[in-house]
Amino acid sequence: MEGEFEIRNRVTESGLISFDLESLLPKGKRIGIDIKDFLFEAVILKEKDFRAKVALLDREYYRNAYIHLYNSAEAIVPLWVYFILTAHLTEVAKKIAYGSEKELEILLMHEAIESYNFEELRGKRVVVKGCSKREIPENAYVALVEKLKPIVKSLMFGEACSNVPIFKN
Repeated sequence: MEGEFEIRNRVTESGLISFDLESLLPKGKRIGIDIKDFLFEAVILKEKDFRAKVALLDREYYRNAYIHLYNSAEAIVPLWVYFILTAHLTEVAKKIAYGSEKELEILLMHEAIESYNFEELRGKRVVVKGCSKREIPENAYVALVEKLKPIVKSLMFGEACSNVPIFKN
């Protein structure tokens, strides 16, 4: 009919593959354990008391959790403290790391990128989604580019309708 026009989805026709880093974020609760809570008056470590407190931890609370161990006290604690806590929880936790929650997220994302099979993107034009509901560590974008550079035809950042070209092979 005269005056009619076809609506085309040029984004779909472009052959761009949208990749969302958020999809790689491991799901599960994150729990921080502060060493300060195991110290006498938040400054002194008594080995016997420490071991008793660790033994009282409800391991089921930590089941399938991502745990980060940190020390917010100004007390210097021996490294074996982290050994004991990790040994107590390693059978129930998904992952245990030393550092802040942000450092845990960086580690989890790095492991996810390293273990992900990107073959489905080989030779494709890929746009890495720029907006996510959850915060993505900046380091994840660096690791992702390292993984994608040798295999994709081109890489862009942003959204399919508005992106920044990164490179073309």
